[in-house]
Amino acid sequence: MDRKTAEEAVGDMEAEDPGQRAADRLPDYAERVLETAESIPPGRVMTYGDVAEWLGEGGPRQVGRVMALYGGGVPWWRVVRADGRLLPGHELRALAHYRGEGTPLRDAAAAHTDGTHLPRLDMRRARWDGDDPGRSMAHN
Repeated sequence: MDRKTAEEAVGDMEAEDPGQRAADRLPDYAERVLETAESIPPGRVMTYGDVAEWLGEGGPRQVGRVMALYGGGVPWWRVVRADGRLLPGHELRALAHYRGEGTPLRDAAAAHTDGTHLPRLDMRRARWDGDDPGRSMAHN
């Protein structure tokens, strides 16, 4: 059986209605990305690239596209940028989740566009390798 590449799956996703989350309409790659996001323990994160590496398919952009189209029903705040910056446009919502889950954060170094200072994720401590919930991934 011929399997689609991650790029082909993302192309299929762009043609679909992003509001639909029914399993029969969700491409296989997207389903696997969302399942991975759901498996990340509270207080831990994986980068877009970590998720792609874990799946052995696609890359950070493909994972980001899946999360943008379908990620609203899963803990989207646990799939993050490698530099630890909070997701643009969703910073305050993500920060509330991080604080509620005890996700390790670093002090704010720069002002947000509205003048507030937002922390970054402490990637060394928060990053999860998909294995033992008590062990962090080495930062690339």
